[in-house]
Amino acid sequence: MFQTLKKEWFSNVRADILSGIVVALALIPEALAFSIIAGVDPMVALYASFCIAVIISIAGGRPAMISAATGSMALVMVPLVHDYGLQYLLAATILTGILQFIFGLLNINQLMRFIPNAVMIGFVNSLAILIFMAQIPYFWNISSTAYIFVIVTLAIIYILPKFFRGIPAPLIAIIILTFVTIKFNLIMPTVGDLGQISKSLPTFLIPDIPFNFNTLSIIFPYSLALSIVGLMETLLTASIVDDMTETNSDKQRECCGQGIANIINGFLGGMGGCAMIGQSVINIKSGGRGRLSTFVAGMFLMFLIMVLGDLVIKIPMPVLAGIMIMVSVGTFEWSSFSYLKKLPKAMPLLCCLL
Repeated sequence: MFQTLKKEWFSNVRADILSGIVVALALIPEALAFSIIAGVDPMVALYASFCIAVIISIAGGRPAMISAATGSMALVMVPLVHDYGLQYLLAATILTGILQFIFGLLNINQLMRFIPNAVMIGFVNSLAILIFMAQIPYFWNISSTAYIFVIVTLAIIYILPKFFRGIPAPLIAIIILTFVTIKFNLIMPTVGDLGQISKSLPTFLIPDIPFNFNTLSIIFPYSLALSIVGLMETLLTASIVDDMTETNSDKQRECCGQGIANIINGFLGGMGGCAMIGQSVINIKSGGRGRLSTFVAGMFLMFLIMVLGDLVIKIPMPVLAGIMIMVSVGTFEWSSFSYLKKLPKAMPLLCCLL
């Protein structure tokens, strides 16, 4: 038991801490964007990212995988928030966690083995494409400086590690280009343009809703959808991280852990969340391998909000866009083009129609 804890938490301390810092910086604009999608205050998404990351680092079954507020779950929440408001969303988040925990106990993760390889490849490639497309508004048709920042960011990420690996290249890119932006007062989109960040800690609360069957009938369909979407994305992301690190993970524990994280998260005022493939890839590419990297990502996120909030909002978005482009390129399964040649001729057309 002690050896397992030591291996999962303290076998890669320096790299885990640095990679966690990189992930935390990347989580902020993502969380702000997801809060806009869901129609909630930015802090609801930031609290969720902090709570879920910290809790899943302890309760989850896949070390080094990042879980936080996600776009896929935010899309499911939109009608609920629009029709009933934040308090019902928090209740739905708690119920989502309960359902996920039950699904974990029922070993629903075993269904993963029935998912065809083609579906896995399609999932990975579609996420890579969506990640790339989501970055375009942050540098396209803005200014020549924005293009330069993206190019410089990618150059740092791909070239610097050949000569220096002491600090993750994405972190160096963020620090240098943020300094340049502030020093020369460059005008371009920043993290602060996405939403207002208030320096406050999450507090325990019970959703202010009627506790009756009518309320349950309202939130249950959303919670069921959220629990299924969250577990699907989590289990597929866990399989991807397993392949990247050539290690195995406890999928049943991960399902239960996601449930625990969302239950606590709902009582702390956060929206539902699950594993994030983009941030998980950033973590792995930056050297993260243990639970400490996920824990640091959550804790440093709150540190950024509480202490360095005024500085964080000045981080230029083209730099973070460059980092996420790196993620999309690394995530895309380029071998899938050769895989298509092995499929029956009707299959590629069918996949496009679907």
